[in-house]
Amino acid sequence: MRSFALVAIGGAAGTLARHGITEAFDADRLFPLATFLVNVTGSFALGALLAVLLVRDHSAPANRLRLLLGTGFLGGYTTYSALAVDTDTLLRGDHVALGLAYAAGTVIAGLVSASAGIAAARAVVR
Repeated sequence: MRSFALVAIGGAAGTLARHGITEAFDADRLFPLATFLVNVTGSFALGALLAVLLVRDHSAPANRLRLLLGTGFLGGYTTYSALAVDTDTLLRGDHVALGLAYAAGTVIAGLVSASAGIAAARAVVR
């Protein structure tokens, strides 16, 4: 039950953070900038978090931190569903090139960002 609570608390906070960013960035934009930003920054943060936790230790406190921040906060913060809906909206709205670029660009930027997060964390932790 304790693990469930950590994930729920982290997820609620991450979802609220994403909602705040969406409210701040997506007013009357064709390009879904907020979803792009949260997914890319979330990928960086998750890469960094997991790299730090893997290098530091595998203890119970590290596992709780992974559940709270990784599974919970970053799971609520990042959003595959909004990426899918935004892509579908662009494709159906006759913005095929933008929709495809957005979908592919988000995945590529997320992979690069996660790799950068891992590299940054490893450089700091050593």
